[in-house]
Amino acid sequence: MATTSSDGESATADREILISREIDAPRELVFEAFTQVRHLSRWWGPEGFTTTTRSFEFRVGGAWDFVMHGPDGTDYQEWITWREIVPPQRIALLHGESPTDPDAFESFLTFESTGERTRIAMRTVFPTRELRDQAVEKYHAVEGGEQTLSHLVAYVAGLRHGTES
Repeated sequence: MATTSSDGESATADREILISREIDAPRELVFEAFTQVRHLSRWWGPEGFTTTTRSFEFRVGGAWDFVMHGPDGTDYQEWITWREIVPPQRIALLHGESPTDPDAFESFLTFESTGERTRIAMRTVFPTRELRDQAVEKYHAVEGGEQTLSHLVAYVAGLRHGTES
């Protein structure tokens, strides 16, 4: 978690991206869609991207090794290591191109139940402000994160209404 300075601002604020969304589904279902590869690989990524999973082990210390295929044909090697899992409340992970990527970033996901709805928040913390800025400017990380959560919303709606399996 971020530390807080005496003025109340996060000590990592200049290295963070925070994206959140409210989803019309119970927290357990949203958490399941985020933690089971049969679901995750069907909605993960921004507009026009697809995902191919090489391996997936959802446990602390486990990893998701996958390739994101961009709409322009570019392949992006991706690696996520799960650092903390508290079903159905919280996930912490390290995300990079490989297990040894020096530019890997941390993400903290929270799933808050609001009655029959769920508020998901993704807080990403980069090693440096420059890496955060590069992710925002070159890779459109904010827009991509928003689009990814929109895909999650649509996918979970399909699960609730029986149109996804």
